[in-house]
Amino acid sequence: MRQVAVLGATGSIGGSTLDVIARHPDRFRAAILTAHRQVDALVALCITHQPALAVIGDAAMEGELARKLAAAGVKCAVAAGHDAITAAAASSICDTVVAAIVGAAGLDSTLAAARAGKRLLLANKESIVMAGPLLLAAVTEGGGDLIPVDSEHNAIFQCLPGGRPELARSGVRRLVLTASGGPFRGRTRAELAGVTPDQACKHPKWSMGRKISVDSATLMNKGLEVIEAHHLFGAGADIIDVLVHPQSLVHSLVEYVDGSVLAQLGNPDMRTAIAHALAWPERVQAGVPPLDLAQHATLQFEAPDLQTFRCLALAFQALRAGGDAPAILNAANEVAVEAFLAGALPFLSIADVVESVLAELPAEPVVDVRTLNERDRTARESARRILRNAC
Repeated sequence: MRQVAVLGATGSIGGSTLDVIARHPDRFRAAILTAHRQVDALVALCITHQPALAVIGDAAMEGELARKLAAAGVKCAVAAGHDAITAAAASSICDTVVAAIVGAAGLDSTLAAARAGKRLLLANKESIVMAGPLLLAAVTEGGGDLIPVDSEHNAIFQCLPGGRPELARSGVRRLVLTASGGPFRGRTRAELAGVTPDQACKHPKWSMGRKISVDSATLMNKGLEVIEAHHLFGAGADIIDVLVHPQSLVHSLVEYVDGSVLAQLGNPDMRTAIAHALAWPERVQAGVPPLDLAQHATLQFEAPDLQTFRCLALAFQALRAGGDAPAILNAANEVAVEAFLAGALPFLSIADVVESVLAELPAEPVVDVRTLNERDRTARESARRILRNAC
């Protein structure tokens, strides 16, 4: 039986993971559950799943968590703080880690799980965007498995022989990531000038948190996935493409030199990718309805509009720049999206902030986590100064 740590258990990926785990009590156990500050939600999950350890990210809430778990009759260890989450990811309590903490906050625990040789189910794309070479080195050091949970990368993983082969030897010509286009597909820049956070968070196909929903609306999410694909599959920017596919049934494609194109299809439900990653190389029931293609009269594909949705172009720019440029991109974007969600920045200005920070901080080599974190802080400070000057 796999003992699973769900880092970010109260988020959308965490919820989908726990749903799959609950369907297979003979195969999986939610051994560790973590949350940032949602004590009541974490307690409710602990009542249902009875983990061995519950961790709250905000250290000030440890006492509240312990009291509420005791009152609910849940007998599990309790810990709190960023370091406690990192330690939990590497602990002997689990052999599988679902890295679903949003943003740069998930980097340390993801690296710890990799170094400890866990089966790492990667949903925290920011970790590999920021520290791709360091994460891959940690996986090699630990000797565990790295399996992508993002639907697009999981689709590519399924379409490649062996998951992550040498692409040239496997005859791969292109990796094609699909994008739904988000809630604003087809709109002009003029039409996007006054959009609100609530409008940006209304994704037409996927149910996600607010930050990732905004990234989907700007196509930055797809840009981060391009960088992730580069690291996961050893693919250069010149062989990674993006196609807008509003039905979200084809999750990605792999084109081979002989003209064959393999695609992974399924209903837009993250439980498919999560179940695949949990059970790999086997397959288990995920609770997802079968895909009935007869009910879908048309599947559309179109090139992305890089003039309107500039964040995707900026992500390709950062990938080609190399070094820590993707980390700079990610940090600037997190600050800009936070400002947009707070009503302090127009939607179209998210890309402007990111572009300015990239121009201000040329790429430097990725050396270690300490220097990477310093550059991340510098990029955030730069983005906040740009925001202050714009007000």
